[in-house]
Amino acid sequence: MTSASKKTESSLIDVAIVGAGPVGLAAAIACKRAGLSYVVMDKGCVVNAIFDYPTYMTFFTTAPELEIGGHPLVTGHDKPDRKDALMYYRLVAQREQLHIRQYCEVKRVHAAPAGFTLEVEGQDGEPGVVEARRVIVATGYYDNPLPLGLPGEDLENVSHYYTEGHPFWKLNVTVIGAGNSAADAALDLWRSGANVTMVVRAPELKNTIKYWVRPDLENRIKEGSIAAMFESQVVEIHPDYVLVQRKDGTTLELPTDFTFALTGYRPKLDFLAELNLATHPDECLRLDAHHESSVPGLFVAGSAGYAGKTNQVFIENGRIHAEEAVAEIARQLKAREAELAEA
Repeated sequence: MTSASKKTESSLIDVAIVGAGPVGLAAAIACKRAGLSYVVMDKGCVVNAIFDYPTYMTFFTTAPELEIGGHPLVTGHDKPDRKDALMYYRLVAQREQLHIRQYCEVKRVHAAPAGFTLEVEGQDGEPGVVEARRVIVATGYYDNPLPLGLPGEDLENVSHYYTEGHPFWKLNVTVIGAGNSAADAALDLWRSGANVTMVVRAPELKNTIKYWVRPDLENRIKEGSIAAMFESQVVEIHPDYVLVQRKDGTTLELPTDFTFALTGYRPKLDFLAELNLATHPDECLRLDAHHESSVPGLFVAGSAGYAGKTNQVFIENGRIHAEEAVAEIARQLKAREAELAEA
């Protein structure tokens, strides 16, 4: 955070955008084109979640569905990969000259007479305040893995994120989970020479695994290249083995050098706790058609508002949420200006 950002914004801005992922960037572009003042804040770098994806990950969708602001995403293959996306969103932010504060964490959001006050903290720990008429939360969910709650989960050789397979060559690796993240990790580890075992609570792999990945993984399991323990669960993690409980209640000590617990992620909105946002029984936020929450003026775009439906909200529809939210904000602020002019 620069010295200028360590204090309260010099004036009330129209929109504070929390999260500099694709959805947050789409919101910023929409604000810019609507003539609204704004700032984007993220506790990490631009598109930090994509940066944390596996090194060689390929997106499920095609390039046009990841585009924001009308900027084309040009790639030499059918589906963009992580590197394509990082370069694309970085260049879009640069071309649009978006006002982004990287490594600036929003610690708390308070309701205020004119809208909202946001307590922020820079990389150097210096506190600051941003005041805005409206807030758009676009924080996603990937930075908040679901804990297993197991003994040993905090060991150094346990991770909820997978990068690449090279460091695990000829080592025993356990992958917990049966979704896309687990499938991609298991295959990449195997191709990198690791001895891979998947531990899956269900009787089979999830049907949501990418259609071109599932047959590959099923064939590797069938031929014995990747071991899979279905209807089983890890109950303890140790430095050199994991304790696996089978369906019949028996346990097995599975030799393990590294464990990847890839069992899902959920939005984390602790910084909004003071606002007491209304939720549905599935933990999704109560949002109207314009993505406005139960607190007037606070909007949630993308997967951040869908704790119980994270498999239904992606960049593809989240970017549309952002545009719709900004259109409603522009309408509200214009109507307010008209009211004040008549008063």
